[in-house]
Amino acid sequence: MVQAPKNVPLLDINRDNRPHRDEFIEALTEVVDSGRFLFGPDVVELEKEVAAHSQADHGIGCASGSDALLLALMALGIGPGDEVIVPSFTFFASVSCVTRLGATPIFADIRPDTFNIDTRHMESLITERTRAIIPVHLFGQCAEIDRICQVAGQHDVPVIEDAAQAIGAAYHSRPAGSWGLVGCFSFYPTKNLGGMGDGGMMTSCDSEMADRLRLFAGHGMRPRYYHQVVGINSRLDTFQAAVLRVKLRHLGDAVEKRTAIANRYKELLSDQQLVGPDELTLPYVDPHAFHVWNQFSIRVAGGQRDALRAHLADQGVGSEIYYPVPMHQQECFEFLGVDGSTLPETERAAAEILNLPVFPGLTEAEQCRVVDSIASFYQQQSARIAA
Repeated sequence: MVQAPKNVPLLDINRDNRPHRDEFIEALTEVVDSGRFLFGPDVVELEKEVAAHSQADHGIGCASGSDALLLALMALGIGPGDEVIVPSFTFFASVSCVTRLGATPIFADIRPDTFNIDTRHMESLITERTRAIIPVHLFGQCAEIDRICQVAGQHDVPVIEDAAQAIGAAYHSRPAGSWGLVGCFSFYPTKNLGGMGDGGMMTSCDSEMADRLRLFAGHGMRPRYYHQVVGINSRLDTFQAAVLRVKLRHLGDAVEKRTAIANRYKELLSDQQLVGPDELTLPYVDPHAFHVWNQFSIRVAGGQRDALRAHLADQGVGSEIYYPVPMHQQECFEFLGVDGSTLPETERAAAEILNLPVFPGLTEAEQCRVVDSIASFYQQQSARIAA
């Protein structure tokens, strides 16, 4: 009989990295011996490999996923007076890249099922000042990127894909990062392809745009000490590239494990009917999407989300809320004066969403512990009502 685990972490990076330790050490040793800590061959090869993985013509490394988004807008020349449409239900970097350049973020609401941008609402927000659209492929599932690109194309507006959580995801079998003018990826350690520090990548099928991205990422300098534009210093170092090349070789297997974990959650939480559908809503998978499960996100109805999370913590089960405060409600964006009533699904998601442990090394016994802990919460709730 398998003993139930005492605690279940939200994420265990060490557990996932441990099987590849010898490969990491070999790859890092080669970098140390080469002395090429910047612009080393691993950077060049990773750029090619990520581009191929994303079915894009070009890959351009940078220092982070946040920089990738910023560089994409800089290369487009976006600045004061311009508008960029972006969801409010996202991580800060999706929006801060807009305001850093003096442009104005215009917040689109999200679909209630996938938590991705609502394409119809997005289309209604396009004006003559719209200079870009940033759909976010949230939690590992692509937004309706075919329709988004179609609408954007009709208005001659470029699309910048925020694929920070979605490397390997696809829509209609076409990978994230190959649909828009630029695809932006993050290699933050918690991502499906996570490094041992910060790192990012941009992909593009447009050669001119790829060249501009590389120019802006290197101080706008070409040739050395001659600056064509005011760029930034955003480099992917060779150590990170070496680690990421190792992990990229194992990414397919990691996604398979994440998918198996997601399917098991759905089976355990629905087939056994431990929790009623009116109490907890499981993740929805768009039939056109290939989901890579960076997160397993449930909706907790009835104002019970925070109580359930506290109960899980008492049981030693990790969980997280992505995202408790949508961007239009953040203090730093108060100056935008956004009317929250225009973003009802965004605000509802922020109040109801809860993210459960999902990482390749998560065991079946640990998953059962997560589900049993959720069930015990609702059993306690029912007992209180009955009493």
